[in-house]
Amino acid sequence: MPEPPAPTSLRAVLDSLPADPRVVATGNHATPWTLLGLVDESLASYRLWVLNAQRGVPDRDGVTYETPFVGPGMRRSPRLRYTPSRLSLVPRLFTTTQPPDLVLLHTTRPRDGRLSLGTEVNVLPAAIEAARARGGRVVAQVSDRVPWTYGDAELDLASIDLLVEAEEPPVPTAPGGGGIDAEAAAIGAQVAARVGDGATLQAGIGAVPDAALRGLTGRRGLRVWTEMFSDSVLALEQAGALDQDVPVRASFLFGSPELLAWVDRNPRVRMMRTETANDPGRIASNPGMTSINTALQVDLFGQANASRINARIHSGFGGQTDFIVGALHSRGGQALMALRSWHPKADCSTIVPMVDEPVTSFQVTAVLTEQGAAELAGQDERTQARHLVEHAAHPRVREELWEEAVALGLA
Repeated sequence: MPEPPAPTSLRAVLDSLPADPRVVATGNHATPWTLLGLVDESLASYRLWVLNAQRGVPDRDGVTYETPFVGPGMRRSPRLRYTPSRLSLVPRLFTTTQPPDLVLLHTTRPRDGRLSLGTEVNVLPAAIEAARARGGRVVAQVSDRVPWTYGDAELDLASIDLLVEAEEPPVPTAPGGGGIDAEAAAIGAQVAARVGDGATLQAGIGAVPDAALRGLTGRRGLRVWTEMFSDSVLALEQAGALDQDVPVRASFLFGSPELLAWVDRNPRVRMMRTETANDPGRIASNPGMTSINTALQVDLFGQANASRINARIHSGFGGQTDFIVGALHSRGGQALMALRSWHPKADCSTIVPMVDEPVTSFQVTAVLTEQGAAELAGQDERTQARHLVEHAAHPRVREELWEEAVALGLA
């Protein structure tokens, strides 16, 4: 298909779109809010595709939400259309069932004919390629506040149809450190005790994975291959725990202003598109790959629910299944499920007889809580159940779990 002439205004871009277009926008914590607002004001109806949309996305009749990972901005909406998918396979949606008509980015300003996606690469390169292949448009909101990152974050200016200036507050950040209570610290210690020098790490954001990584500052030669990272990786770098000959590799990041300053123009950080970051085969090629994930519930069969509450979608598969499979196939690798034994808000046990929601993942190496470590890999199902009750479950529910284990034929 020949390249359409470059538009000279956002109005020209929007006039070129089909009826009810699919608009893919940068998600997580890098949404181009001003640009998205201008698009929303101009389109009567459209399909808004955002990964982990934050609060504040347009919410009105005429806007249909689409996503394989539900964020707080789309959660509970009656107009949500959730597409179950492993994150590694999400880019395929753009060339099959969910082709984009318009892609909205939040980028750096151009430099020498290139610009950078900054903190959020993820599925965006695939969305850009799919849109351009079908005559769709790509518009970037440029900002001096977006850090320049390398790798797949860098784009040729020719891949962008239009740049839009926008004055916005600084890129959202999270506080560096803090937020680690005694339970999170205890779980982090359980994880850290299993990780030796030279391991490769994957962990997300949150008190438990943050505590786990911060507990590794005394290790040496560690590597990072992850979907996302936050300030705990910077703490490892500052402590000299990371292998200086291997860059930190990730697909997106979120953290403190100090973290954003560290990644800006830093060759130690290489951003990857999702097809690379979440490819289980590539993950497995890392030595001692250690995957640290969490869940809402784990049952006595070792099944985890990390995505639904009362059958309603809360998040999605994300990259959990990709990294669990990759870590289990890595030489010396392990897939760890780390969570509190008691859910503080729901006031209930996170170790349950059998999850009553669709399963997100299963067959991890071990389940770790502040109570201890339940070894699962290579154990028969009765031993798995016993380990979960004795070592991971909260003491308040162990007797009940034993009774349920008998009824399920696990004791």
